[in-house]
Amino acid sequence: MPAALARTSPARPSGRSASPAASSRPSRWKRSELNLQASDPAPGASNAGRPIGVFDSGIGGLSVLRALRAELPNERFVYFADTAHAPYGERNEGHVIARTRAVSADLSARHAIKALVVACNTATAAAIHLLRAEHPGVAVVGVEPALKPAVAASRTRRIAVLATRATLASTKFGTLHAALAEDAQFTLVPCDGLARAIEADDRAQIAALCARYVGEAGIFGTDDGQVDTLVLGCTHYPFAADELRRHTGASVRLLDTGVPVALQTRRLLASSGLLAERRAAEDDGLLLESSGDVRPLQSAARRWLASADAVVGA
Repeated sequence: MPAALARTSPARPSGRSASPAASSRPSRWKRSELNLQASDPAPGASNAGRPIGVFDSGIGGLSVLRALRAELPNERFVYFADTAHAPYGERNEGHVIARTRAVSADLSARHAIKALVVACNTATAAAIHLLRAEHPGVAVVGVEPALKPAVAASRTRRIAVLATRATLASTKFGTLHAALAEDAQFTLVPCDGLARAIEADDRAQIAALCARYVGEAGIFGTDDGQVDTLVLGCTHYPFAADELRRHTGASVRLLDTGVPVALQTRRLLASSGLLAERRAAEDDGLLLESSGDVRPLQSAARRWLASADAVVGA
């Protein structure tokens, strides 16, 4: 495991970092602490029985994981939150590439994953091409803001995109945007601080930033000239959907990437004969890991995932 990926100790439910000596072995939250059941990857699993790795810089990718688990209920997942370096959207490209490659290599080495879902728009834009070259035996799936579905859904042809500054500045996003620019009018809004506020579960800051960025995006509604579709271009933002909708109104479509990513993952696994047919009834099928303070991940898992999920600090 790369030295930069620190582990956390199970002896510290407060989420403090482990000592170097303790970091060499996986750690487990006690079931009594979380009222959840933990399960480890089965040793010697067949190719189809190997887990799917999912990662983000923090808790945002849980929105994608939720869609993946709904679409692929027989699969086992390992979710890694790189919280020691979150959020990626406020980091330079070199740092994002280095972390993305390190986390991906670690998941592949420790868990023998059969697929890797990069549940982060910023990491996808910066490094998805590198990951596909470096992991030829793994199905690699990235996320991108749902501009194509937005064009298909919008009647007024006015679309707003909320995303991190790094995503909006990326070559990958620029290419996608340019290809669709004649099909609709896009308003691009860099949402500085919103992912960080969601990570911290800072309700007041989330409310203030949502009001600010929706206001910058234009006039929302279904009349001609109004924005009728809002693209959530960061996997954190679905967790602020209720707050965003307070300002857009109920008639506006909010689009994220969770379901399309889950469907694409299913297609890739099916085409390779790697779909799992079943897993043991007592196996919750999930490991959650973090490189930093585990408390935000623990809290988010309780809020956003089913109560039977396994939570492991590693």
